[in-house]
Amino acid sequence: MDQPSTELLVGSIIVMVFLSAYFSGSETAMMAMNRFRLRHLSNEGNRSAKITESLLERPDRLLSVILIGNNLVNFSAASVATLIAIQIFGDAGVVFAPVACTFVFLIFAEVAPKTIAAAYPEKIALPSSYILKFLLWILFPIVWAVNGFANAILRLIGIRHNEVGDDTLSHEELRTVVFEGSQIAAHPQNMMLGVLDLAKVSVEDIMVPRTEIYGIDIDDELDEIVNQIRSSQFTRLPVFKGQMDNVLGILHLRNAAKFLTEDDLTKSAILQCTEETYFVPENTPLQTQLINFQQRRERFGLVVDEYGDIQGIVTLDDILEEIVGDFTTDMATSSVDIHPQDDGSFLIDGSAHIRLINRQLDWLLPQDGPKTLNGMIIEYLETIPDSTVCMKIEGYRIEILQIQDNRIRTARVSIEPEAF
Repeated sequence: MDQPSTELLVGSIIVMVFLSAYFSGSETAMMAMNRFRLRHLSNEGNRSAKITESLLERPDRLLSVILIGNNLVNFSAASVATLIAIQIFGDAGVVFAPVACTFVFLIFAEVAPKTIAAAYPEKIALPSSYILKFLLWILFPIVWAVNGFANAILRLIGIRHNEVGDDTLSHEELRTVVFEGSQIAAHPQNMMLGVLDLAKVSVEDIMVPRTEIYGIDIDDELDEIVNQIRSSQFTRLPVFKGQMDNVLGILHLRNAAKFLTEDDLTKSAILQCTEETYFVPENTPLQTQLINFQQRRERFGLVVDEYGDIQGIVTLDDILEEIVGDFTTDMATSSVDIHPQDDGSFLIDGSAHIRLINRQLDWLLPQDGPKTLNGMIIEYLETIPDSTVCMKIEGYRIEILQIQDNRIRTARVSIEPEAF
């Protein structure tokens, strides 16, 4: 029987190089396909995206059909290359055939197509899905047998095919996706990052501390209470008796208009206009508290600790500022707690929250301990200082300027040069 001509064999080798390149490129493109982009295209009705998504639901079957086709082509090409080498070089061609075949297939059927597929996975994976689906249907008995044997071996070592790979994103992974999203404008990106960070921040981190609560003591003189209401810059004021922990209700200033014009104003009339107090546990995550505000139709809550003592105030506006940022244009200069100095340092109130300082000045003061600058300094010194001292905490120079009532009222903070 006559052997096939060398030209025919070379032509078949070229065809098999293209087939091998197709299988190699398809494998890389399928595995490199962005699953969320694919799901988006599928939801928009893209047929090839739906087929690709269905193939990737069982990656073991997809890889099996690709590898069966690729190995069949490669082994056939090796045999044909051996015949060509024998025809040209005789028996010595058996030595040259594997070397030449490995070089050609490595360059043109592996490295080049996989590099292209990794760079343009969508352009290769989506059209290939039709061919791969057809091949999977044709070769399904072989794929089923190969998968069954392979999965049996995997089960022996404690691995199941449905446990390999996970398309779900963790909180931090999703944050990274949003942060690295080059096509997202800066402001919407910051808002999305703010929403994701709500779960990591508690009410205690953003509340107005107890020492700064502006409220009405019903035991004060009536004229003093009226003047306090009229001069208030806040829309809601806690009404308490004697001390802050004895809260009677919350007075909304729009309700105050009902009794401020009365000639026979009494304290009872003021109490009748107060609303029920909404108490919030201090460790409540902001994400949860935002939902609680929405469900209860509330905008204002008093923060309490585990003993029921009032620790501060949290409002809906405070949570919204965590998402969209402060409602001012120049945060550092508008903050009543932070005052920039000509030498580059900042005079900061000891009660200022560290998160607020970091956000407004783009600093990295430690946030895993105390919530305020005063608390951070006292924790570092392990005592309440009785005189002005200077210290360095994680690259920040802190000089205590004023101490009053066992707490640090004002400190000068700057970045040490070596911190850059």
